[in-house]
Amino acid sequence: MKPIRLVAAVLAVGLALAAAWPSGWGAARAGDSAAAPAAPEFAGIDRWFNSPPLTVSGLRGKVVLVEFWTHECINCLHVLPHTKALYDTYAKQGLVVVGVHTPEFEEERDPARVAAAIRQYGITWPVATDNEMRTWDAWGNQFWPALYLIDRDGRVVYRHFGEGNYDETEQRIRQLLAKA
Repeated sequence: MKPIRLVAAVLAVGLALAAAWPSGWGAARAGDSAAAPAAPEFAGIDRWFNSPPLTVSGLRGKVVLVEFWTHECINCLHVLPHTKALYDTYAKQGLVVVGVHTPEFEEERDPARVAAAIRQYGITWPVATDNEMRTWDAWGNQFWPALYLIDRDGRVVYRHFGEGNYDETEQRIRQLLAKA
């Protein structure tokens, strides 16, 4: 494929993905909750680890980091130490981290394997298993890993897909926690 055609193909895929995301999800900043969409509920969760069942509406008033992941995804495993550091640093200041384990492969649906991964990686925050991808679909998510930051008003004010952007994610969390 010629370089110009390759660039055009990559641009077309990127534009198609951007069009598929809920409108406005990328525009909101941490301090601009009025322009941000309301966070969808956790839908069709099969089981909860490390917590009784949670709801997005029940978490209003808190700063919440939702992380979509799966235990066989290498990129998810690369992000995990950063999520753990955020949890360890900011949970006492009010940050709630919720992992949404959404399997890509059939063997990832096994709750015993999910529980083993939670133990192996030292995950102590709540983890929901989304085996039917209902929460995934409700959020319009398309990527592993994916981070969504919810402000105290229940609005998604930040999102990041894949690895990286760790400093910006932490800065956004600090901003939201600092707001009274």
